[in-house]
Amino acid sequence: MPDPRPTVPLARAIAVGALAGALSGLFGVGGGILLVPGMVLFLGVEQRLASGTSLAAIIPIATFGVIGYALQGEIDLVAGALLAAGAVVGAPLGARLLQRWPIGRVRVGFAALLVLTAIRLFFPLPDPTERGALTVVIAIELIALGLGSGVLAGLFGVGGGIILVPAQLLLLGIAPAVAKGTSLLVIIPTAISGTIQNLRRDNADLRLAAVLGVSGLLLSFGGSYISTALDPDLANALFALLLLVSSYRMLRQGRPTPR
Repeated sequence: MPDPRPTVPLARAIAVGALAGALSGLFGVGGGILLVPGMVLFLGVEQRLASGTSLAAIIPIATFGVIGYALQGEIDLVAGALLAAGAVVGAPLGARLLQRWPIGRVRVGFAALLVLTAIRLFFPLPDPTERGALTVVIAIELIALGLGSGVLAGLFGVGGGIILVPAQLLLLGIAPAVAKGTSLLVIIPTAISGTIQNLRRDNADLRLAAVLGVSGLLLSFGGSYISTALDPDLANALFALLLLVSSYRMLRQGRPTPR
């Protein structure tokens, strides 16, 4: 049985963390969508441990990304609080599923998540409008949305921004930059909640998480500024291609070696 905690080359870990941090700020995701395949494919980390470690590494990356959006006034605090209320409950539930699911199922599930995310990027989202007052129905929907994103975060080690951003655009009609900033804000308590559960089950490497997280800090901050000026169609196409390639590589690596 392979060692789930192999010796990781420091330079590779820094490179994986830096790339994930840049894309975190750029797309309003926690970075786990790239941290997990990065650890599995380039650092030799076992799938379950990669998910738990990714969630811990997301905390500093998302924090610095939020600062960039907050300085530009691109955060909806009310919507963020409602989303976080559900997410902090969902993350420990997802972490428990991570511990119980077989490695193969976690790998296939994560690969499917990458493919679905890539497909979603090719569908245009509605133009932003001025958000009105929150109704009770929308508030309940936001809490439920946060719960679902929290489960995904705990299970796959992703921040949940891959569903939080488009859902906010659909439910609230806010500007994409505000949706991304709010998503990153929600990811912070979500990742903390899920990481506490993972540590109880010895399913997170905090040393590796620290290297990945610190490596992504500055690039996450810079990515949040670039996001406001980047052509969205080109960015989505490149990001979707990266997700599809990562999904293919992960599934291929998980196949048994022919004799």
